[in-house]
Formats: sequence, C-alpha cells, structure tokens
Amino acid sequence: MRVFDQRNASGNKPHQNDRQMDDIFKHKGLEEHWGDSQLAGHNAAWLEDLYEQYLTEPDKVPGQWRTFFETLPRVNGQGAEALHSAVRQAFRAITRQPPAQRRPVASAPGSKAHEEKQVRVLQLINAYRFRGHQIADIDPLGLRSIPDLAELTPEFHGFTSADLDTVFDTGSLARTAKGTLRDILAQLRAVYCGSVGSEYMHITETAEKRWIQQRLERAGEGTAFSVPEKVRILQRLTAAEGLERYLHTRYVGQKRFSLEGGDSLIPVLDELMQRGGAHGVREVVIGMAHRGRLNVLINVVGKTPAELFQEFEGTVKRASNGSGDVKYHQGFSSDLRVGGALIHVALSFNPSHLEIVDPVVEGSVRARQQRSGDEEGNRVVPVLIHGDAAFAGQGVVMETINMSQSRGFSTKGTVHIVVNNQIGFTTSYQADARSSMYCTDIAKMVNAPIFHVNGDDPEAVVRVTRLAFDYRMNFHKDVVVDLVCYRRHGHSEADEPTATQPLMYQAIRDRLTTRALYAEQLVAQGVCDEQLPHQLMDAYRARLEQGVSVVDELVPRGKAGYAYAVDWAPYLQQACTAFLKTSVPMHRIRELWHAMEQLPEGFELNPNVAKIMDNRRKMAAGALPIDWGFAETMAYATLVTEGYGVRLSGQDSGRGTFFHRHAVLHNQKDGELYVPLRNLSHEQGNFLVINSLLSEEAVLAFEYGYATTDPKTLVIWEAQFGDFANNAQVVIDQFISAGEQKWNRLCGLVMFLPHGMEGQGPEHSSARLERFLQLCAEKNMQVCVPTTPAQMFHLLRRQMLLECRKPLIVMTPKSLLRHRLAVNALEDFTEGGFQPLIPEIDDLDSAAVTRVVLCSGKVYYDLLEKRRQEDLQHVAIIRIERLYPFPRAQLRKLLKVYTNAAEFVWCQEEPQNQGAWFSSNHHMRASMERPELLEYAGRPFSAAPAPGYAWLHTQQQHTLVARALGLAPEQE
Repeated sequence: MRVFDQRNASGNKPHQNDRQMDDIFKHKGLEEHWGDSQLAGHNAAWLEDLYEQYLTEPDKVPGQWRTFFETLPRVNGQGAEALHSAVRQAFRAITRQPPAQRRPVASAPGSKAHEEKQVRVLQLINAYRFRGHQIADIDPLGLRSIPDLAELTPEFHGFTSADLDTVFDTGSLARTAKGTLRDILAQLRAVYCGSVGSEYMHITETAEKRWIQQRLERAGEGTAFSVPEKVRILQRLTAAEGLERYLHTRYVGQKRFSLEGGDSLIPVLDELMQRGGAHGVREVVIGMAHRGRLNVLINVVGKTPAELFQEFEGTVKRASNGSGDVKYHQGFSSDLRVGGALIHVALSFNPSHLEIVDPVVEGSVRARQQRSGDEEGNRVVPVLIHGDAAFAGQGVVMETINMSQSRGFSTKGTVHIVVNNQIGFTTSYQADARSSMYCTDIAKMVNAPIFHVNGDDPEAVVRVTRLAFDYRMNFHKDVVVDLVCYRRHGHSEADEPTATQPLMYQAIRDRLTTRALYAEQLVAQGVCDEQLPHQLMDAYRARLEQGVSVVDELVPRGKAGYAYAVDWAPYLQQACTAFLKTSVPMHRIRELWHAMEQLPEGFELNPNVAKIMDNRRKMAAGALPIDWGFAETMAYATLVTEGYGVRLSGQDSGRGTFFHRHAVLHNQKDGELYVPLRNLSHEQGNFLVINSLLSEEAVLAFEYGYATTDPKTLVIWEAQFGDFANNAQVVIDQFISAGEQKWNRLCGLVMFLPHGMEGQGPEHSSARLERFLQLCAEKNMQVCVPTTPAQMFHLLRRQMLLECRKPLIVMTPKSLLRHRLAVNALEDFTEGGFQPLIPEIDDLDSAAVTRVVLCSGKVYYDLLEKRRQEDLQHVAIIRIERLYPFPRAQLRKLLKVYTNAAEFVWCQEEPQNQGAWFSSNHHMRASMERPELLEYAGRPFSAAPAPGYAWLHTQQQHTLVARALGLAPEQE
C-alpha cells in the first residue's frame, strides 16, 4: 500500500517514505520501517478518520484495522471512545517493537492480497477528498491549467485493470457500503472532479468535515431538481441576461460594469433568499463592489427599472443638498415575501474601493442581530460578493475574515460569493494577481470550506449554494462559494479587452451565454419546448419597458414591513450645533458610582487599579477633583441607565492605552473578568467594551456599519495612538466624512484619537488633525478637542441626547489624563453642557487685555502656566473646543469683550502645514473685525508630524509658547 502524502502536491515522483510503505500491513504484523514520520500531517489525519469510522460503523472498516482498533487500551474505562492521541500512541508503540515481539493481527475473511488492496481503496478515496478539486471541471472557458495528479489514478495505488470490477468496502464513502473499484472511481470523479471542486479537508473540526462529506457524497439522493425548480433557474438567468442586453442596446457606451459571464450570481442570490425564508432568516444584508450591482439591484433587491433608467438618463432629481453618487455605487433595501415569510433585504452602498464594504456589512449585521435579540445569528445573515482579484489582493478581506469568530465582531458566519472572472482589470491571475493556487485560499485561515463551481452549470451552482447556506446555518461559520465564470466585456463596456487578453476573449466570443446553454439543456431533457426560453425573455423585456419591479416577491412600500426597522426621521429634527444641557444631578452620580464599586465577593484587584478605584470613590464624594477616567466612565454609566447602548472597541480599550479607563476589571486570583458598567441595573442598556484584533481599517469600518444601523447606541472606535487611524484612511474618506452627502446615510460614530505633542516622536504624537479638518464641509461631521474631563463628559452625553446623528472626531488626551490642572469640580457635571469654546478662566481686566491667544488642545495648559509664571495680565487665552462646525458667532461675541486688543494669535503645537491653521484660520478671521491682525505661532513647516529628538521637541515647544505670548521675537 502507498499512503498518500499531502505534501507531495505536485504529482511528481513519490517521496522515499512512500516507497518504503508499500507493504505496511502483512499477515504477520506491521513492518518495522513505519515510524513516527509517517504519522504526521495527512497520514495521521487518515488514521484518525479511519478510527472515527470504526467508532460509528465498525463493519465498514477493513478487518485488519478493525482488529487493531479493538486491541487499543481503554481510556477512562471507555474502550470504544479512546482518545485520538491514544490511537497514535498505541500505533507507535507497536511499530517500535521488534518484529518478533509484535502481536499478530488476524486477517479478515478473504485473501491477504484483498485486504491489502482494501486499505489502498480507502487511501484512494481520501486522495480524491483532498485533491480532487485540482482537476475539477470548474472553468467554463477551459483555459485553466489542470495538473497531472498521479495520486488520483488507480495505478498510483497499485491497482491494475484487473481490479476494476473487484468489489471493495467503500468505508465512509456515502451511498453504498460496497462497490466495484470502477464504481467507486466513477462516484469519486463525479463528486470531486465534476462541475464542483470542494476544499474542506483542511477543516480541523471532524464534525464539520463529516457533515460536508456526507452532503457531497450523497449528492443525487433526493437532490435532483424538479421541473418547476429548473424553470425558475432559467427565469433567473433570463433576468440576469435580459437586463444586461436591454441596457447595452438602450444606453450604448455607458458604464454599467455588467454581470455578463457571471449570470449565475442571480440564481445564487435567489436561492439564498428562498432557502433563507424557509429556514427562518428575516434579514439579509449584502455587500458587493460595482460589477453586477445594477443586476442585483433590479433582479434581487427589487429596485424598479424606471428608477435605474432615470439614473442612466441623468433625470434623477437631487434628493438632498448632498453630492449623490453614481448608479453602480447605490444601495437599496426592500421587503420580500418568500414562501409566506417576510425577509428584509439590504444592499449596502459602496464606493469604488472594492472590498472596503465587507466589514461595513458585518458591522451592520451585528447591530441588526443585537437589536432583534438574534444571539445565534439565525435571523440575520450577511452575504458578501467579491471579485477574484480583490479577494486575493485586498488586505481588508483578511482582516474581515479574521474577525469572523472573535467575540466582539462575530456575525455567526458569512456567506462569501466570489464572482471569479479569472482576471483583474487587465491582470492575469496565472502570473501576477496572486501567489496562491486559488483566489480564495485566504479563507482557509479560519477553516472555512470553499466550493469552486463552474458558473456555466447553473444546477451545480444552486446545489452548492444550498450546501453553503446550510453549512453556515448549522455551524455559524464563514463559507465560500467560488463562482468561476468570466467577464464578457472589458473592465467597463468601453474597454477593449482583446488588447491584453486575446486568447481569453477569443474563447469568450465563441461561447454561448449561460442562459442559452441552460435553455438548450432543458430542451434536450424535455423539460420545456424551444419556445419557452424566448417567451420568458419577451415577458421579462416587457416588464422592463413598463418600468415596474421585476421581483415578484417584492412587498410594496407602505405595506406591513420588517418589525425591527429603524425610523431615522427623529434624528433629522435638530441641528448638531444646538446647545444641549447634558448635566446630571449629583445624587445620581453618587448612586451610579456606588453601584460600580460593588465587586463580586472575593474579587481581588491589582493594587494600582485598587488605588484608582479608591480615588474615584473620593471623587464621587467630592473629596478629590474629577479626572478624565472618572468623567468618561460616568458618561457611559448615565447613558446606559437612560436606555442607550454603549459599544467601545480598540486595541487596548478595556484598560485604556494609558491606564486610565479600567472598564474591565481582572481578578488577581483567578483571572476572572468583571465589567461594572454591565451591572448597574436590570433595565440598563447594553455596554460592550472590546479589545479588538490588531486592525484599524476593518474594525473602524465595522463600527461605522454598526453606527449607521443603530442610532441608539453610542458607538466608539478608539485608536491606540491617533496616527494609527491612517491605516483606515479609506474608511474616513469614503464613509465617515462623505456617507451622508453621497448616500443620505446618517451615522453617529465617535472616533477617539489620542493627540498631542509630547516628545514621543513622529509616530505617536499627531492624530493628523489637519486631515479631518480638510474633509469638513456641509456640516458633515464634528471635530472636537476637549481640554477638561467635564467637556468630555458632556460631549459624549450630547452625542446621544441630541436629536442629530453626525460622526464625532475627538482628539483625546494623553498627558492631560493626569495633568494637575486638567481636572474639574463635581459641580461641573451637575450644570450646563458642552462648550464649543471656553473663554478666559482667570480674572483679567478685559479693558487691559491687548493680546488674545486662540488655541486648542494640550498647548493651552503650557500657555496658561507660562502666562501665570510671567504674570502677563494683558494676554487672554481662549480655547476653541470644537473646530468644526466652527463656533464663529460665539467667538465673534467673545472677542468684542476685548475692546483694546490689537494683537491676535493662533497658537498650535503642530507644524504650520499641519494642525488646524490652514483649515481653520479663515473661520477665525471671519469672526474678527480686523482679520488681517491674526498671526500664527507654532512649529515651522515640517514633513514629519513631530520631531524625534527630545531636545528639539522641548526647544520648539518653548519657542512657540513664548512667541504666542509675545515673549520672544519671531524666529524662522
């Protein structure tokens, strides 16, 4: 017997170990050359699989192996349930014995040669399970290179043509217990080498592998399609092709990024809806890039063709003051009546950045699961549609998949569909698009099963879709359907693809469409006559001409809709610049702290944390000034007890990067966790703090998706340091800053970005404030730099209590967390609200003030201490706490107090080409009677955000403070 070694994956000459194992099982026992090396990797897995079968169906295990398993030692008194490690240990112990000492293994009925070949049959079966996908017929164009895999030939396993009609046990191969070698090979090739190539043997969970194996190998038993089902598939293909043909002729030359070549995507999505409705799914959220989006909008989600035609013709009326977006970025949502069940379907808006919508969808799904109480993920399902080049090439795909089973981000499994055009724009996958065999290999990092399917075999496509959906619903894990197809046109309809892919496009030109091929098949099978395909196309085209929805299951708007839909109308009522009182009574603060300090019996805190908790007790009593940690914690406590949710994620958010938050407490005795903010009252809102995976892009996008779905939860993403957010710049540019203007999507997401020049070097100083301010327009978001704990408290409460939802960007403190002046009295929390700017706090004679310094953030305290040290009674300092929307009216009013002021300075720590200066000085000048008097005091122009040398940082800081206060001459 030759045991198949998974490492010999090229089909080349077998390893020396393979040849040494040809006669492993002889009548007298095991040959002495089987050692530990043969029980590694694939061989160990094969032995364990055989043992699993012995436990459930011992009669199907070859006689010699059955006898061997019966001799295993008993583990905990359970012989038949011996641990797999015991199987390996016992096997190794036998092989290490001298031949004379080995226990003879009895032969099963039949010849010794038959028994040896029986074992080889099982190895042949396993080889197909592992590698059959490599030679499967999954490429409709026939251009895929098929390797010559000797392991999949009977000759490799020592069989000859004389063995083909010999009957063998089939082991765990489904359908029949026995069969001829010829029949076994035929079944293996049909299951693993036909229109579907299945990858699942990499999965570590035996139960999942067994489940998939049974479903695949029993294909055909009760899975044949009925005539109505086949006609429905034809109808869906007709819709897919019919829309593209109609648009191609009516709007010649216009971009639409057609689905042609990947038409089977529509039957896939249709099957997901049908099967989902039957399994109790009530919401499906779809994310996809631009290719095929128009087809999905019309043929799946139910957007009317009339709306689409207006977009092509440029006659759509502007729905708001925003910019709008192109038609192939638009989203849509609707309710479908599927088999008596109501399903809400949402197609997310997406920019041209391909896969960036993936984590946005996951965040939205998590929010929907949360609000509907769907803890198991049975009612809300995410579906992500990818391109092959993007799935392999975009890092956010890996980040999103990595979140799939994590505590704070899991959505209990995603159905991934790769529309595999076998090309990326003009880049060929064979040499340039990736280094892996398949574009889907990245999904193996979470043991996701992957099913490659020929897009021109619609029945195989639908069958695989059923399998993938059922796997997701059974195991609540990600699954991938790789829809191998092609792109009939270029990247867009205006491209000429033959210039770069002449052979591929010759094959495409010569190929009938998927609909035409399937129609021919149904006619040949007698399922329908030759007229039906034409009638279906004519009927579909007629509905397009009428402009009415072509989705029969669509529930008209205004009818009874999905029970968990959110009404966003209340959040359009109030301007986000309005003042709001957000104070709370003192007794409530004390009651909440009393609840938070009640720890479980025997819970032992770290000494440093215990000191912080003791200080907070004194703060609540009024015996100590309030610091940032207490203020932030109290903001969350008040909100959750008012019925709001709070969700905070970041790479150190439980403790806080700077050891200030301690939302999660750790028992020093046993490591158990306790979250006081989750234990305030039985009626409170949800509080969840997550130490996220080491990702910025996907996690921030996830939180954006969550915030756009749930307006009643304060959703916060915290960067470890502010400049780490530049790893997620596409999320900021495409969604956070512009989502409302492009797509009318409201979002109350909060970003915590630690910011401040403190001598820590270029990478841990600046949150790149200038980038956010550059993106500010049309009151699209808020950018704030709070300088006191009370300001943070009121700002967070205001974000929820105000009837407005805009992103809030907060430059959060680092050194200020423990600055002796950056504290508040308890009364600052029981009165007032957030102040967009804070006037001079010292008792200065306004008539004596001749110089006014405007600033924001940490530099204020440097200015304040220096002014007090020098007793500069003629210099007033005003803090601008909200840089956007800029408080022009308040500043104008405040400046009028200083009637004798002749010098006005903006002071910042950042370089002149960074920070707030360039984006905000026009606001300051507009607030002044003599705008030409405004001067700049700060660091000079710099390519780096901050100096790396401590001495240079200190020198620059002293210089800019002195210059702002008028103490030093201007220095270049």
